[in-house]
Amino acid sequence: MGGIRRRGVVGLGVTGLVAPLALAFTAAPAQAASCSTSTGPYQKQVEKFLGRPADGRQSAADCTAIRAFQAKHGITPTIGYAGPVTWGVMDLMNKQKAVGNKPNKDGKCPVNKGRIACVNLTLQLSWIQDGKKLVYGPVPVRTGRDRNETRTGLKKIYWRDIDHVSNLYDVPMPYSQFFDGGQAFHSVGISVWNPPGSHGCVNMTKKDAKKYWSLLRNGDDVFVYGRKPGT
Repeated sequence: MGGIRRRGVVGLGVTGLVAPLALAFTAAPAQAASCSTSTGPYQKQVEKFLGRPADGRQSAADCTAIRAFQAKHGITPTIGYAGPVTWGVMDLMNKQKAVGNKPNKDGKCPVNKGRIACVNLTLQLSWIQDGKKLVYGPVPVRTGRDRNETRTGLKKIYWRDIDHVSNLYDVPMPYSQFFDGGQAFHSVGISVWNPPGSHGCVNMTKKDAKKYWSLLRNGDDVFVYGRKPGT
């Protein structure tokens, strides 16, 4: 989510699976945090996800593996504890993977609009389809956090800016494609699984944002539906 800056005039604005960068603004470096010796409420599930022996008991090796996952995806505190936030991210990844190449199996994204970009907030997935044909995706996305939700409904891309910079947050928003006020598809330099979410935009990896940029044009439809977990 970012204000729209056009040629020096500030416009009014409200703003598959890869290994993204770690969050750049954690409360403290991961190295400075102590490693938790406590067994978390989701210990066995987290161990299984990470390919660790799923005995449900915290070990030094478990903690190291959990901390690495937390640091990679900006989950704080980065102490290797198998808590609800860490498991929530992993559970979402599992659900995203289970979708396979049929993201619109439920038929909720319109198939009578031609080329359309779909955003499933519940699964934090997006894809581009043309009628019933899948054109690209599904890809993981990071949508608006609680009180900054990505707004649902049928919209249209109305402005594109490949080198956009938010005038609200003074951060780059490469490959921006705006479809609802200041809400846009754009790439980010942090994990798309980083909680709690964006300020309303649909964050994507650079690879996926570039592909969306090449496939979409002004006037193309965007359909956003569902509800992001935690909002």
